[in-house]
Amino acid sequence: MIEKGLLIVLSGPSGVGKGTVRKEIFSQPDTAFEYSISMTTRLPRDGEVDGVDYFFKSREEFETLIEQGKLLEYAEFVGNYYGTPVDYVRETLDAGKDVFLEIEVQGAQQVREKFPEGLLIFLAPPSLSELESRITNRGTESSELIRRRMQAAKEEIELMDLYDYVVENDHVTAATSRINAIVIAEHCRRERVSVRYKKMLEAE
Repeated sequence: MIEKGLLIVLSGPSGVGKGTVRKEIFSQPDTAFEYSISMTTRLPRDGEVDGVDYFFKSREEFETLIEQGKLLEYAEFVGNYYGTPVDYVRETLDAGKDVFLEIEVQGAQQVREKFPEGLLIFLAPPSLSELESRITNRGTESSELIRRRMQAAKEEIELMDLYDYVVENDHVTAATSRINAIVIAEHCRRERVSVRYKKMLEAE
């Protein structure tokens, strides 16, 4: 009997460092998660590669996928769509592999509704001033867009109760260690392992 994989969702406000933490997790040699690459209609940032960081789609292409029901979740954030292809996620979980999603807060709400057994982790900034500094230091957004992102961040932090765990991203390595510890603990939950042991006793 194959134990179904765990759907791990890392989410949090824009600029909190979700991508940086995700890259640190996947740079570790013992990481066994399958990363589900998100789709987006925003333009690639410097160094981002299509099919590696995101699948970059036109707005028309994305809306067609929405109509076809091909997305596990999607959200429109600051004028751009973000979403997760559904077929890959289901097939990978059924094969017993953990799937790691790095998505926006709106998307995490949809995952909670469709996959209530999913593990939702909220990545939080040390402070709002630190978050604003991180967004500003990107050098990719106008002052108006930064203002909109900060307003959105405040609203997203208020949705923290939706999540199972909150991890502060004070230092990337520390945040990564906390997330890995959470996943290990979730795999040891009685609800996940008891079925296997009950079947073992039945076979005696």
